[in-house]
Amino acid sequence: MTITIRDAAEQQLDSVLALNNAAGITILPLDMTRLRALAEQAAYFRIALVDGQIAGFLIALRETAEYGSPNFQWFRAHYPQFLYIDRIVIARPYRGLGLGRIFYADVTSFAEVRVPLLTCEVFLEPRDDASVLFHGTYGFQEVGQQVMPGVDRRVSLLAKELCSFPFVRDTYLHGPMGALPNQPWLAERPRLFGAPSRAAAAHRA
Repeated sequence: MTITIRDAAEQQLDSVLALNNAAGITILPLDMTRLRALAEQAAYFRIALVDGQIAGFLIALRETAEYGSPNFQWFRAHYPQFLYIDRIVIARPYRGLGLGRIFYADVTSFAEVRVPLLTCEVFLEPRDDASVLFHGTYGFQEVGQQVMPGVDRRVSLLAKELCSFPFVRDTYLHGPMGALPNQPWLAERPRLFGAPSRAAAAHRA
């Protein structure tokens, strides 16, 4: 079995949408218009391939994104810099392979050279104990709760401090280079729809 994590491509959006809307009540449904808007704003949008088949995806956004999610807006009101995991989906036939932990290791590596916090939420109504346990063992702490407007379900708002970021910030981002080294694994993701989003442009400014 071969597992590959790579940036999503535009031609894979149909598969991503199908996975999202088959995931169950812990993942809010999307239509293609909203998925394309989310993909345009995302700082991190990667898929997992298992033997060449799309098995899952993770989408995350920087605090500069133009995104109306009430959970994202809660974090933006409380923290100046973060990467927000909006959704992670693993297709049912591929659950139990550790893809969730692989994705979280990958998105943590992406985030820790850019921001001090990795954030997300988990549903408490109905309570998703598997997700609560997963995030707790991965170093997330609850920093708040709210009832999502329009959904009327309580969520736990979680944040994980990224201990590597102060070193990266002081040595590179605020250091003599003023930027991360020019290495492929440190590059921003390619845009799906041509020109960079305003969020990406704001991040570079």
